[in-house]
Amino acid sequence: MVQTASIKPVEFASTTVKQAKNYGVLIASTIFGLWISSLVLLLSTDVSKLPILGVIFVVLWQTFLYTGLFITAHDAMHGVVFPKNPKANYLIGSVAAFCYAFFSYKRLLKKHWLHHRHPGSELDPDFHDFKHKSFFSWYFLFIKRYWNLQQSISLIVAFNLSKYILHVPETNLILFWIIPPVLSSLQLFYFGTFLPHREPQDGYTNSHHTQSTSLPVFLSFITCYYFGYHEEHHEHPDVPWWQLPAIRNS
Repeated sequence: MVQTASIKPVEFASTTVKQAKNYGVLIASTIFGLWISSLVLLLSTDVSKLPILGVIFVVLWQTFLYTGLFITAHDAMHGVVFPKNPKANYLIGSVAAFCYAFFSYKRLLKKHWLHHRHPGSELDPDFHDFKHKSFFSWYFLFIKRYWNLQQSISLIVAFNLSKYILHVPETNLILFWIIPPVLSSLQLFYFGTFLPHREPQDGYTNSHHTQSTSLPVFLSFITCYYFGYHEEHHEHPDVPWWQLPAIRNS
């Protein structure tokens, strides 16, 4: 039986999601397919033959795909990747979270719904501690709350197995497997937590303690899969990431 840490991932229902229920799996599959194929190709690439700008581009590309993995896991937490099949939805979320950084999906699920139920409070695991509000202080506190020893051990074991058993070059592992999720965590935190949830000068204006960035649709997509439209996400948590622009413009 699927465990959800006593939290129902879907607490809302909408006509929008019902009409788009089949697209979630297709989009998630596309992101995962691009990520795994890109990773396999890059890990077997002779980095010495790539120009510096080429290396920078593919690192940023891989970072973008890692962010897509996490966004897929996030949407699964809201039950909108595969609404017709909760068990499959849970499995997709679990795989995406594990591939991103050996995260426990069950643990993420519990923390994420605490964030939605108690945004901007002491019970919100995504919020600062009311003392360390600067970007880096808040970011390191954020990482401390989500990263654990088990993930560190898993990372070390996987790295050494890939290097010594599969003979993947260490440089490739660092450039295309280690650095991208680190950059992605900064991207997700900055555009999906810090900017939306930091307190405005005039104070918060809604119960979600959030605000949306005013980036155009394309820039919002490449920065964080539309999660700059964060007030819309909190107002409509049953809407998948790729429909947030429609909600914002409605």
